[in-house]
Amino acid sequence: MKTIGLIGGMSWESTVTYYQLLNEGVKDALGGLHSAKVLLYSVDFFEIESLMSRGDWDKAADLLGGVAARLENAGADMILICTNTLHKVAPQVQSRIRVPLVHIAVAAAEALTAQGISRVGLLGTKYTMTQAFYRDKLVERGIEVLIPEGDDIDLVNRVIFDELCLGIVKEESRTEYLRVIADLQQRGAQGILLGCTELGLIVAREDVSLPLFDTTEIHAKKALALALTE
Repeated sequence: MKTIGLIGGMSWESTVTYYQLLNEGVKDALGGLHSAKVLLYSVDFFEIESLMSRGDWDKAADLLGGVAARLENAGADMILICTNTLHKVAPQVQSRIRVPLVHIAVAAAEALTAQGISRVGLLGTKYTMTQAFYRDKLVERGIEVLIPEGDDIDLVNRVIFDELCLGIVKEESRTEYLRVIADLQQRGAQGILLGCTELGLIVAREDVSLPLFDTTEIHAKKALALALTE
């Protein structure tokens, strides 16, 4: 079994889910008392979010690249950045390490195409929804990307940072998210991609009629496949 290196803490709420999914996946695959070999470096999200807000992506890349190198030096065979948004600096992080960086958007694109999805509604932070670094990974694989319109972009972003990253799940916010998803469905989305690792806290598969793709689950599953392959 290979060792999975996690850059977590962005936020720690979803990093907990990563750790649970990885260990459950190994238990299901190998049985008995088996559990995942994981190295976790949990950053201070306040520091990271401050860099994001200032647009200082170079410093964010340097910080995460340093963390990735430390995980590699500690024995990680692969690295996962446990958040969608910080994949904006994935190329810089990969340049600091020799082991593979498992890209969450590439894993998501693979999962979507495997299910025959060619037009997806994307929810995430405003960075993930509106900037090319994430959407291009989907478009490159022939997937059309729809995002919320107008003020709904700010709504989705605000709930992520002001509520979900703090462990707060409000029923009124869930209702608003379901309204946004219904609008994406009306515009032709064949599925919904939860392009933020916290969104599984507020939207579940039973809440919507469209196929729902949780990037936390997809990312963890991809890492498991690599970790358990000779």
